[in-house]
Amino acid sequence: MTEHPEAPHGVDTLTPSIARIYDYHLGGTHNYPVDREAAENVTRDLPTFPAILRENRAFLRRAARYLAEQGVGYFLDLGAGIPTVGNVHEIVQEVNPSARVVYVDNDSVAIAHSREILAGNDRAAAVQADLRDPAVVLADPQVERLLLLELGEPIAVILSAVLHFIPDDAEASALIAAYRDAMPPGSYLAVSHGAREQESEPQTARAAETYSRTVAAFRLRTPEELRGLLTGFEIVDPGVVHCSQWRPEPDAPAQSGPLLPQICAVGRKLDA
Repeated sequence: MTEHPEAPHGVDTLTPSIARIYDYHLGGTHNYPVDREAAENVTRDLPTFPAILRENRAFLRRAARYLAEQGVGYFLDLGAGIPTVGNVHEIVQEVNPSARVVYVDNDSVAIAHSREILAGNDRAAAVQADLRDPAVVLADPQVERLLLLELGEPIAVILSAVLHFIPDDAEASALIAAYRDAMPPGSYLAVSHGAREQESEPQTARAAETYSRTVAAFRLRTPEELRGLLTGFEIVDPGVVHCSQWRPEPDAPAQSGPLLPQICAVGRKLDA
């Protein structure tokens, strides 16, 4: 039987957590009955939901490696969730052992587990903060220590499967702009997002409604809507695509069946 941990002091186990739902579907153990119930409710509406999350995680790993190979040495992973195999710091420090990573999440379980994993790694840290407050995030001592924004070296900001929790376009645009304005020239933004598509509309709409009602506000966006949020960035090839289509591994099996409703993009900050 899979063991699940006792809740740390002060952790709310009566309200489902986005990070812990993600952890449950990735096979993790840092979740509680309320999270598992919420996760299964969404899966009843959208049976491919666990596969979507796994595909998103695979995109995150490929994007992190790509960015490290472009020479980026500083990474800010916003809404990072609970760590699993192949975390951003593991990927990028394999390419560049000097790479620095800061994970940000507002879930105390995610942060506690991250800090356990990162113990002894002085080039990575986990910060408990709300990504929707860029001023607080960017002023955090760990962010200042590791990302050294004042030096003007390119960084990568990662928004993996989090923008769909900001349903208002104006708020989402302002959030991205705030981080973009703090990013030195040559920096990158990597995003993934739940997709609104005609083929999967009935199921995804039901799942989004269930998620909004039971966990957190959730809005699907079309590729055009996601592209519209990325003002100030030049989107690198292959553009805004399904996550499985973004620079797949050479030995990846050929896509079979319908594409999962999850889109993504990587953009490079345009010169001022």
